[in-house]
Amino acid sequence: MGKLRLGVMGSGYLSEIVVNAWKDGFLDEYELVGVMGRNPETVAKLSQSAGCQGCMSLDELLALKPDYITEAASVQMVKDSAEKILSSGCNLVLLSIGALADEAFRERVKEVAAASGTKVYIASGAIGGFDVLRTVTLMGCSAAGIETRKGPKSLQNTPLFKEELMADGEATHVFEGNAKEAIGLLPTKVNVAVAASLATLGPDNTSVNIYSEPGFVGDDHKITAEAEGIKAVVDIYSSTSAIAGWSQVAVLRNIVSPFVF
Repeated sequence: MGKLRLGVMGSGYLSEIVVNAWKDGFLDEYELVGVMGRNPETVAKLSQSAGCQGCMSLDELLALKPDYITEAASVQMVKDSAEKILSSGCNLVLLSIGALADEAFRERVKEVAAASGTKVYIASGAIGGFDVLRTVTLMGCSAAGIETRKGPKSLQNTPLFKEELMADGEATHVFEGNAKEAIGLLPTKVNVAVAASLATLGPDNTSVNIYSEPGFVGDDHKITAEAEGIKAVVDIYSSTSAIAGWSQVAVLRNIVSPFVF
């Protein structure tokens, strides 16, 4: 059996992690065929480092007949391209999970995937514990939520930011709502909330609370899911976004592993 053909959508830091993991032998079952992005310089640099084709459009990437495409681009890129990728017969490893907060889009993706025999693999990004969250949900999850702590600087250029947050001496509660509302307000900041909601009660029924904490570096995500007789808590801190890129590598390895975790 030949190697699976792999395409990469996005040419930034997270996609570079996937490409370097392939170069370092973590993805030996795959042949890296192309890298696609919007920046000609980064596309050229990343594709040349891997000896694969650089692509400036989705059509160019799909012409290489990939079996899987990893996405580390943007919510809008996912909305613009997911259905076309799946209908072409290619599977999608998704990182910009916030796109799936849109119920109508999520249903279209499910229909296209089912019709074409393809799948969307949701990478865990900066969180994890999807297995236990799904298990609690099957047992009758009655409440699910995520509490996120960030430094005030990470909220700059968002509707939640206020200058006084920089001078606060203690944590400030800056958002309370559900995952759908959170991704609508912060489309690039709370993909993890949408991921947690999809593993539990859905974007409309998963609570989200965000705190700004002075001097805090990185992100801390505490996810809770409860059913009768059980409470699951997943708490992950990260000071680097590299975990998101490596989560895609983990998905790709799981796909071809004889032991599926």
